[in-house]
Amino acid sequence: MKTTVMELLHQTVVTRGDQPALKHKRDGRWDTLTWKAYEAQVRMVAKAFIALGLEPGKAVSILGNNCPQWFISDIAAIYAGAIPGGIYTTSTSEQCHYIAEHSEANIVVAEDAGQLAKFTPLWDRLPDLKAIIMMNGADADARVHAWEDLPGLAAGVTDTALEERMQSQQPDDCCTLIYTSGTTGNPKGVMITHDNIVWTARKIAEICEADHREQIISYLPLSHIAEQMVSLMVPMAIGCTSWFAESLEQLGDNLREVRPTIFVGVPRVWEKIQAKMMEAGARNPPLKKKIAAWARKQGLAGARALEAGKPRPSFYPLADKLVFSKVRERLGLERCRLFFSTAAPIALDTLEFFLSLGLPITEIYGMSECTGPATVSLPQPDAFRIGWAGPAMSGTELALDASGEIMMRGPHVFKGYYKNEAATRATIDPEGWLHSGDVGEIDAAGFLKVTDRMKELIITAGGENIPPQVLESKMKAIPVINQVVIVGDRRKFISALLTLDPAKIAQFAEESGSRAGDSAAAAGCAAFRRHLQGQVDAVNATLPQSWTIKKFVILPEELSVARDELTPTMKLKRRIILANYAAEIENMYAD
Repeated sequence: MKTTVMELLHQTVVTRGDQPALKHKRDGRWDTLTWKAYEAQVRMVAKAFIALGLEPGKAVSILGNNCPQWFISDIAAIYAGAIPGGIYTTSTSEQCHYIAEHSEANIVVAEDAGQLAKFTPLWDRLPDLKAIIMMNGADADARVHAWEDLPGLAAGVTDTALEERMQSQQPDDCCTLIYTSGTTGNPKGVMITHDNIVWTARKIAEICEADHREQIISYLPLSHIAEQMVSLMVPMAIGCTSWFAESLEQLGDNLREVRPTIFVGVPRVWEKIQAKMMEAGARNPPLKKKIAAWARKQGLAGARALEAGKPRPSFYPLADKLVFSKVRERLGLERCRLFFSTAAPIALDTLEFFLSLGLPITEIYGMSECTGPATVSLPQPDAFRIGWAGPAMSGTELALDASGEIMMRGPHVFKGYYKNEAATRATIDPEGWLHSGDVGEIDAAGFLKVTDRMKELIITAGGENIPPQVLESKMKAIPVINQVVIVGDRRKFISALLTLDPAKIAQFAEESGSRAGDSAAAAGCAAFRRHLQGQVDAVNATLPQSWTIKKFVILPEELSVARDELTPTMKLKRRIILANYAAEIENMYAD
């Protein structure tokens, strides 16, 4: 039966009212908000929103890091008949303006003075904006309200007025906007319905066999559908607990405090964990290194056995006792039974690294337009294949069109793009198939592998169609390489822009007989480049001749969100990257 978000939350309050819903750090200690108190806060804030003039169908823009106020504001907006829309904390003032104006935001909820400052110059350019609420702190402007002001504002609105807003909504109504990252232009507002959210949350819980005992840590941007599903909506569906990490920098410490039972990371998070683990492992004495190397062989063999549905090697339990269990405990993941990677393809090198340590990271493929997941891979023989994104989520369909484009159909497919019927028609065909824009393959068992973005195919001067993500993934298997951008559209050969992993430069330099200590030095060191060229040659040996990487440039620093080279979800903005490094690219093709 189709259900609204309000009904979902209330059902959980009835069954789990006194159980912990949210935990956050205050003055060094974890504070708890029960499900009953959570719902009460949502209702209070919804009434405060109404008191401030929030109209049904208008928006509430939320700009802040993960915290209880973010969750409460999001659900309160829905209760009040409005539509919440998250804005990435890294967004500029102009990006904030676009989303708030496009969504017709009546209210903005900003984390602190720093985020408020992005909106204060915009009052005259946002005709729908009526008030700004600060999660933390206060401001002298009468139009700006502190979080502590909300109970007083709510007192002027009756429960009946709130109930009318709630009862007027239907499961097929849009209840939230997810703004896409905008790799090629302004972001589009993805309209997600109550039914999209509730159905998907319940389905994820069912597939993962999750219940109220789960412990989830919230740390990825809540503006992204993945984090909303993982830490906001799935817990609401099953009544489990979400803990808020203090920051990305403190995630390691918080993991050891929370000890989550399910952990979701984007590839960059897993890569950073891998880098730190490899750095720590390099400092081990020789005997420990030998034991670890032996255990990792057992771990990878165990993963291959799991993939094939065969028993693990006989020495796997010993490797687990000596090495894997200690690694999990050190990471704070000893209770974790599911490790997911999502939002972008993860390098095979990273997957195999964690598999070799008894940490089977599995992939989820999806997009905002299908409310998060389209496929779910699990560490079990019928749902796990290394480097594949798993089978279609049960209750949904997955297919490829004649061009190899991945298509999805089911209750998770979104309502359409807000104020953009043309884009909606171009994305959802008359038969209800959502066209992803991704290219992939589906094997006989229904497993999906994503190979590239359709619009990012490189067509060389010789007419070869080359998927850059395939080459980028292969290049990132070289341990010292951090980021890769393949170049070659309308060019006579393929080349690459590379960034190096700072944590691995010293070791790689030592292996190559180089004294380079950073990227800039490495770029100018002949010995370092020769050693790296040898590894690039090894990758080239696995490729068709026309795909091989003939030249590369080592960039002096990592690609960044701040320079608009990456989206907030760490996707490459190829057009901007190519423009920023046009001179370096032209030099590669000068001969």
